[in-house]
Amino acid sequence: MHVHILGICGTLMGSIALLAKELGHKVSGSDENIYPPMSNQLARSGIKVSSPYTAENIPEEVDLVLIGNANLPRGNLAVEHVLEKNIPYMSGAEWLGRYLLQDKWVLAVAGTHGKTTTTSMLSWILEYAGLKPGFLIGGIPGNFSESARLGETPFFVIEADEYDTSYFDRRSKFLHYRPRTLVLNNLEYDHADIFPDLASIQNQFHLLIRTVPQNGLIIRPKDDKNLAEVIDRGCWSNELLIGPTGSLNGISVHDDHGEFDVFLDAKKAGRVKWSLSGKHNMDNALAAVAAARHVGVTPEISCDALCEFKGVKRRMECIYKSGSTSIYDDFAHHPTAIKTTIEGLRRKVGHENIMVLIELGSHTMRLGTHENKLQSASNEADEVLWYSPKKLNWNINNTLQSDTSQIIDSIEEMVSLAVSKIKSGEVKHLIIMSNSGFGGIHERILNLLKPS
Repeated sequence: MHVHILGICGTLMGSIALLAKELGHKVSGSDENIYPPMSNQLARSGIKVSSPYTAENIPEEVDLVLIGNANLPRGNLAVEHVLEKNIPYMSGAEWLGRYLLQDKWVLAVAGTHGKTTTTSMLSWILEYAGLKPGFLIGGIPGNFSESARLGETPFFVIEADEYDTSYFDRRSKFLHYRPRTLVLNNLEYDHADIFPDLASIQNQFHLLIRTVPQNGLIIRPKDDKNLAEVIDRGCWSNELLIGPTGSLNGISVHDDHGEFDVFLDAKKAGRVKWSLSGKHNMDNALAAVAAARHVGVTPEISCDALCEFKGVKRRMECIYKSGSTSIYDDFAHHPTAIKTTIEGLRRKVGHENIMVLIELGSHTMRLGTHENKLQSASNEADEVLWYSPKKLNWNINNTLQSDTSQIIDSIEEMVSLAVSKIKSGEVKHLIIMSNSGFGGIHERILNLLKPS
């Protein structure tokens, strides 16, 4: 079968492309936003990617078109061609549910924050334990050479996104996955472009809980009020609560959470010592340990595995290191993620200077949903440069301009300022935060720092 994927460079659809090819299908795709790391992964796999979305870029002999949800509404030239020619089509999430996950033990990781990292941790733990799982991760994990694979056992780990499925299916993607083991990391208001309020997101999470079988397991932090409200609507499965008052807990050895002990029912089960920082990553680890335990991996083995966890590209990925200067690429685009990431680095580096470059690129950021939380979220940084994109629905200058924050509407100016402060030695740690390509800012900065 020839499968053509619209939106193939998205984290979900690109991973689906790898799985479809591994199943033996001929795979091609189209996209308008082609940038690393997904574009590189597809190229290595020999999957042809065309741009832009046009009828001409859909092969005539195609058997099935999978339609993503990013910039693919009615009126899109490729979508209109599929409908006009009566080409069979479905969403990527529906394809996964129908043709890949039906006979699997699905371990799904959902929540507002930490999905990609926790999914990567869990996949690695199962791999370390010899279970050879299949997985689909919304990023490029450091412990594997790809973001998705079929695996050799019934276990399949998947990042379970609450965003809607496609223009013709407004349900959350995760409703197609039907997990037996479900991690709920946390729950906050996000995706203001499709969800009017927190309650509407909670509705989708409640539907997800309804799909978990009675002998399945739901893992969640005991102190998350928003998740507790979802559970209170009805829960028909076993639960395992994590956190300070839960069955599984972590106690940090150092302030940066680079080393911590894991306790199960108040008994020490193992110690993790790794390169990651921040309490949020310790929490992610606890969720992964709990999920792995459900399929027979002991917490002790999980801790040993996590000591060798290499992180995920674009999740505080160190992309430059020279002497005492480091540059990190991070995907954070929500106040909570921005706050926890910066705080984690602060605990690790002490009083050394931290500069942060932030692109307000997500739909929620452009709408200004969290505008009053952004300044406090970045307080731990010494200096923040906010990139002001076009078509913001709020006045960024009224909210974010301060003694330690600058509003900049030019990528070139932002690059110049960051590089000059790095070269002068004023900035020791630079974090670049964006959920998109950020105008190629990463490469521009690195190129200017290369020895002449």
